[in-house]
Amino acid sequence: MIDLRAARQDPEAYRSALARKGMAEEFDALMTAHGRWTELTQRVDPLRSQMKLKGKPTPEQLEELARVKEELRQVEAELAAAEAERSRLHLLVPNPPDPTAPDGFTEEDAGVLRTWGDVPEFDFQPRDHLELGGPTGWVDMERAARISGARFAYRIGDVALLELSLYRFALDRLVSKGFVPVLPPILVREEAMFGTGFLPTEETNLYKVERDDLYLTGTSEVGLAALYMGERLDEEDLPLRYAAYSTNFRREAGAAGKDTRGMFRVHQFDKVEMFVFCLPQESPEWHERLLAQEEEIVQELGLPYRVLNIAAGDLGPSAVKKYDIEAWFPAQARWREITSCSNTTDYQARRLDTRFRRDGKLEHVHTLNGTAVTARAMLAIMENFQDDGGSVAVPEPLHEFGAPSRLGRVAERV
Repeated sequence: MIDLRAARQDPEAYRSALARKGMAEEFDALMTAHGRWTELTQRVDPLRSQMKLKGKPTPEQLEELARVKEELRQVEAELAAAEAERSRLHLLVPNPPDPTAPDGFTEEDAGVLRTWGDVPEFDFQPRDHLELGGPTGWVDMERAARISGARFAYRIGDVALLELSLYRFALDRLVSKGFVPVLPPILVREEAMFGTGFLPTEETNLYKVERDDLYLTGTSEVGLAALYMGERLDEEDLPLRYAAYSTNFRREAGAAGKDTRGMFRVHQFDKVEMFVFCLPQESPEWHERLLAQEEEIVQELGLPYRVLNIAAGDLGPSAVKKYDIEAWFPAQARWREITSCSNTTDYQARRLDTRFRRDGKLEHVHTLNGTAVTARAMLAIMENFQDDGGSVAVPEPLHEFGAPSRLGRVAERV
């Protein structure tokens, strides 16, 4: 959540920034609600002090106490309602975007920072991941749909080994850079979802286990951000760097008709996620370092890609700035997102109450998250490194982690 004290000191700057996310009116409503809460608080305190009398009250004092008691009851009821409204709006108002995030509200408004690698040229029509692997394929969506519904996938044979090798490869590279590996919980309580900013705004995209009042996480960012919920960290221990592997679940509500073919956008997927807790002044630098780490991984895989600076209005509630890496997908003849990394400054730390002590004072840490790898990288590998016979050359760095050197057509399954 935003710093209300800072917002009150410079409301025009906050309003102008939040207008770039389309949330100026929500900010106005929050400021109005906060003003109402402040007004009622200033009324309640004097009334409460009037309820304290020394000695035996006179009949006149008893009469006045009854009047004050009734007035206090009404004002406290108004104050409770005002506090609830202020809290509701505080949770809805997003993190103001960084000035360097481009203006705009759509994917097309993102700024292209750079490209890397050569887009492959084929003398045949390249196939996508569903067409590769012969009649039965390496990725089976139809059989998965029979047991789970749309947007679930079987990955079979060497392709399963290839995908697993990607996660082990990414973890190896991150651990060598000082990231601590983590296997986080994927069922979390409501406060973890609120704390990371996925509630209330992303509720339609979350799976909930009603009987246990738990949510399935859509990213290990949730478990990592909540790792120190309500705790006080030591300044000398920062930054803290983690690399988590987890299975993730998303409803993909609102994505009807978008990316419905294959496993590019599915309800269940695996990911290696980077997460950093750092000092406030260091978060812009760490954002660049996370992006550099993502680029190193994609470059080592040999995938052509471009880096985007996401437009302010297309950012999530918690991010002030986000970079996406898009790989080239030959069968689709377009760039597609395979990683992203975000600076969320103190937005999540305020909601999760994660602070550190500096010069005797408590401050909120800054948090950042970034994708190391998902199965989307595997899909890009399959499309970019295929031959006209339908086999795929697997990048050499993955061989030591169990991937075959080449994907060939699989035998017919019964």
